Amino acid sequence: MQLITNCSFLENELLDAARLFKNRPQTITHSYSEKGGVFYNTFDIDGETFSFEDRGQVLNELDYKRLERRFAKLRLYEILSQKYGEKMPWGALTGIRPTKLAYTELERGKAFIPLFEQMHVCQENIALVQTVLQTQKGLYEKRDGNTDLFVSLPFCPTKCAYCSFITAPIEKTRHFLDEYVTCLEKEILSANDYIGNLRSMYIGGGTPFALDTPYLQKVLAALAPIKEKYNPQVEYTVEAGRPDVFSEDKLRLLKEYGVTRICINPQTFSDETLRLIGRKHTVADFYRAYEMSEKYDFLVNIDLIAGLEGESAEQFANGVTQAIQTGADNITVHCLSLKSGAKLKEETSYIENDRISDMVGLSRKLLLESGYLPYYMYRQKYQAGNNENVGWTKPNKACIYNIDVMEETADNLAVGANAISKRVKTAQGLITRFATQKDIPTYMSNIDSIIEKKRKFFTE
Repeated sequence: MQLITNCSFLENELLDAARLFKNRPQTITHSYSEKGGVFYNTFDIDGETFSFEDRGQVLNELDYKRLERRFAKLRLYEILSQKYGEKMPWGALTGIRPTKLAYTELERGKAFIPLFEQMHVCQENIALVQTVLQTQKGLYEKRDGNTDLFVSLPFCPTKCAYCSFITAPIEKTRHFLDEYVTCLEKEILSANDYIGNLRSMYIGGGTPFALDTPYLQKVLAALAPIKEKYNPQVEYTVEAGRPDVFSEDKLRLLKEYGVTRICINPQTFSDETLRLIGRKHTVADFYRAYEMSEKYDFLVNIDLIAGLEGESAEQFANGVTQAIQTGADNITVHCLSLKSGAKLKEETSYIENDRISDMVGLSRKLLLESGYLPYYMYRQKYQAGNNENVGWTKPNKACIYNIDVMEETADNLAVGANAISKRVKTAQGLITRFATQKDIPTYMSNIDSIIEKKRKFFTE
């Protein structure tokens, strides 16, 4: 498909909207202009011309670009939806944070539902956003100076078939650990100078428990002075990860350093699926890890993925039921998304798979009936069934870190390889980013430069 437009800023936005559809024209020609708050969009598609005039209040450059994107995507979506008889669960919305869009409307003194209806979001998903915002009350806080601290440990026992994260199999990269942990210690020490109001700490991966206990202890020890100085009662999460790397000494270590919640990630409750996706553990291993963790009184999150190879909707629903039966405080339901570099990414904005939408519907029903509430959600561009990922929580057990990150309401001070720091400037409506190198050796060889650049990023 070819898209020709006189507005380069809109090219990717329009392509994202067009790729929502299984069927699409070979060529879309688009012209755009704006005058006095009236936005003019004209599309030539298969010999037909469609012209639109939309009005919006333009107060500044941010408003202008926001409305420019909105109207162009909306009108192209409407043309193609009618032409091909297809409707999307999120309508013309292609961004990854629907809840953030809802908050933006509320901050403008408007209800968000009319906008979502205008963008053709289905009623069930509008209700999902409403519930997420309700669950976040008392935790959502948009204030300059709030900080979440993230530590990247990009090591895993093996690489899963669906994974698109920059992670390294531990057996091939173990020789980096001494230097990598030393670099982390230096970066954490330097970060101590520019932390604001510390909301949460999060050690993620990868699979942090892939590290041997002495390395894990070094990381925890480096973080201990920050915790003590800025917020001794801070929410503190370790994404422990795959159950085959759990041990009593690692769990005991987390407790000693004040960790409050962990993630145990089975992804599925099917041994056959685990084998197909390259996981080297069983469902029984998950239950052993879960039981091992219970005595330490952590809040626990379980991750599941809808759409893994060979699983039916019934099998997935059975997995959700088993996750609920563990009594986990949080259960996150992800939808499979295309890996980076996959050929399909050039051809579609989502994986066409009706059974995944059935899985999502079943998970919502089962979790709501069991007393769980959706507390954060986000979407990915190349996601199965054009659906979403949702974190579910028992009442009063939500994870602040996940809310802050998904709503982009706080600075994220991220250390380690492939760590993306963010500064949030609420008054200016501005979010800036600083990314470290993805490759572990490159990160380590540039550590002094990274520390200096990050210091400037957070202080200037």
